[in-house]
Amino acid sequence: MQHDPSITHEAQQHPISLYLKVWGLLFLLSAMSYLVDYMHVQGIMRWTLIIVFMLLKAGLIVSIFMHMAWERLSLIYAILVPPLVLLVLVRIMTIEANYAFWTRAIFMGGGG
Repeated sequence: MQHDPSITHEAQQHPISLYLKVWGLLFLLSAMSYLVDYMHVQGIMRWTLIIVFMLLKAGLIVSIFMHMAWERLSLIYAILVPPLVLLVLVRIMTIEANYAFWTRAIFMGGGG
């Protein structure tokens, strides 16, 4: 079998500096997440900060280390849309559960 020079299968190479910068950013985001505990941030602000840092780190890992940033848009949609739809459905179920609980509590004299 002869090699056809018109067909090239080159692996996509990214500079190591990109990975080192992302690694440094992940380290910084992790340090900021730990600082939330260290500074004794409480309440909704604590959980908001922790979740924001967590989502930023997950986004960096998926986009750079799992090479999602260089994939086709259809593949990105195929991977990201189903979890987002599930989150919407969970939110709708939470609202419905609260409605059912309070309806039971108001009209039946107890929530349990």
